Amino acid sequence: MSKLKDKLNNKIEAHRPRIKKLLSDHGETVVTDVTVQQIIGGMRGIKSLVTDISYLDPYEGIRYRGFTLEEVFNQLPKPPNAKMPYVEGLFYLLLTGDIPTQDEVNELIYDCVNRRQLPKYVYEVIDAFPNNSHPMVILSAAVMSMQRESIFNLKYQRGLNKLDYWESTYEDALNLISKMPVISAYIYNKLYSKRTGIYQDPTLDFGGNFAYMMGMDSPYDEVSRMYFILHADHEGGNVSAHTGHLIASSLSDVYYATSGMINGLAGPLHGLANQEVLRWIQDLRSKMGDKVPSEEIMKKFVWDTLEGGQVVPGFGHAVLRKTDPRYQIQREFCLENFPDDDLFKYVDMLYRIVPPILQEQGKAKNPWPNVDAQSGVVQWYYGVTQYDFYTVLFSIGRALGVLSNIIWDRALGFPLERPKSITTDMLEQIVGIK
Repeated sequence: MSKLKDKLNNKIEAHRPRIKKLLSDHGETVVTDVTVQQIIGGMRGIKSLVTDISYLDPYEGIRYRGFTLEEVFNQLPKPPNAKMPYVEGLFYLLLTGDIPTQDEVNELIYDCVNRRQLPKYVYEVIDAFPNNSHPMVILSAAVMSMQRESIFNLKYQRGLNKLDYWESTYEDALNLISKMPVISAYIYNKLYSKRTGIYQDPTLDFGGNFAYMMGMDSPYDEVSRMYFILHADHEGGNVSAHTGHLIASSLSDVYYATSGMINGLAGPLHGLANQEVLRWIQDLRSKMGDKVPSEEIMKKFVWDTLEGGQVVPGFGHAVLRKTDPRYQIQREFCLENFPDDDLFKYVDMLYRIVPPILQEQGKAKNPWPNVDAQSGVVQWYYGVTQYDFYTVLFSIGRALGVLSNIIWDRALGFPLERPKSITTDMLEQIVGIK
């Protein structure tokens, strides 16, 4: 057993009694009152899921295992001369709750490198798709095709103790997360760059190897590390995280669950926001004659947009009540690496003028920019100009959190997810309409 897996085993053994005590001693304790609006409105805000991987605080932003993003980026080990941490270090943190040492990260990198090799049939599955296929469809199918590799599924069919479900799930998760950048870069090269014969470099870490396979020079390796870490998790109730949890709760293996997660991310209301923001900014630049306008002209445009019943995309968040720390980290990266880029100048100006206007308008609970207001511009600057591929990048990052959650779901014996539904007639009786 590797040191990471051994440590994870100890963490699981220590955590199981906590869940057991909550259920036995406090199972009937009321946590929240559910309103009709919450029942009909997609269960928004109902506290009915448990995850220790991440928590979204309205005023601090996302926390990974209790650490703020600033702490994560400052404390995780980094490659030589790099400013962005190892993605493998984040995965270690999500699994264990501990900041890894350099040696612990090195061991995990070595383990993951040995799992990167794709079966030949996966390349054949990808190559079988027409070149006008959506990359998310290909990614979902490629991940699903590897279901035959599931160690959990094989052991479950042979008979497996419930307390040991997590171990083979861990092996599946590491196998899959190690391969996802390889799959994604191959899809990119097939659809867009037309580069062939590009294989993974075993001397490079997760982010560095992805940049290499994409044919991108430095600092795109830094962009990759930053992007995957920022998008790794966002509590358990968002569509992608919840979909992965829901599918896995039936004891489907991680290939089924991750393919489902990818399909959820492909929806316009979840994973496509960054490309929609970028498209809006590019359309705005075109309306401005491809020139950076004055702040007065931009303010007038924003007011005209709002008064016309439209929104300024990339601003506001269902939970956050401050500027999204994920936005702030990307902003600092842009200021350091390409402050004079025209598209970034638009983003920068909107960052300064939109929140005061939204506050004056008084309709937005959170007038501050979110992660999507910046991320598409970063990818565009470094040459990833194919909008449809942005959600593939999102999928790689989000898989880190989803797979970590599934491992812990299995370790703690969380049951099949099965909420109770009622009819509209019943609901009308409850509220006194009938």
